Amino acid sequence: MIRGLVFDFDGLILETESPAFQAWAELFQEHGVSLELDWWFDYIGRESGWIDVHGHLETLLGHELDRAAIKARRDARKEELIHALDVIVGVREWVMEAKSRGLRLGIASSSPRSWVCGHLERLAFMEHWDAVVCREDVARAKPEPDLFLRAVERLGISPGEAIAIEDSPNGIRAAKAAGLACIAVPNQLTRQRDLGEADLLLESLSDLPLADALARFA
Repeated sequence: MIRGLVFDFDGLILETESPAFQAWAELFQEHGVSLELDWWFDYIGRESGWIDVHGHLETLLGHELDRAAIKARRDARKEELIHALDVIVGVREWVMEAKSRGLRLGIASSSPRSWVCGHLERLAFMEHWDAVVCREDVARAKPEPDLFLRAVERLGISPGEAIAIEDSPNGIRAAKAAGLACIAVPNQLTRQRDLGEADLLLESLSDLPLADALARFA
């Protein structure tokens, strides 16, 4: 019996993945080089700092840059893009239906708590979650299972009683390794990747009512 849902955050609740890539890609373009999407893909779903984008740009250019200035411009542009966005279509509806059914609700994110909770508060979407597990709460980020294991522990349910909602291969691998069923909902970037390890693939949460999704895992 399914008793809870555990959502990823970046690219699943709020579409931060595309702005994160776009902000860097624009800077690369200003310097006359390209940020390859294939190079970026393995980063999606992992913790911040897992790849050295500054170093990659400097390698392509063959010389060092003012990293502090580059970071400030990139961060400002990313925030500008993200702050124009709302919760991804279908997420609020699933969350409200889950609450009406008495399901436990959690978030498992490789991002820092300040990032996740800051945006949830900004979007007036913080109060619905029974557990918010972030990078600081575990030893290892995705694709390791730690975040999902901690999330279901805090929800008071077993992994087999939860469904993870993910958008990336790294997130799907983490959920499956933790013993959760997994629904994949790709974003603009990850729909170009193989998400076949998930138990169910949806183009959007608005494509299928939660009741119908739960029935498939009954």
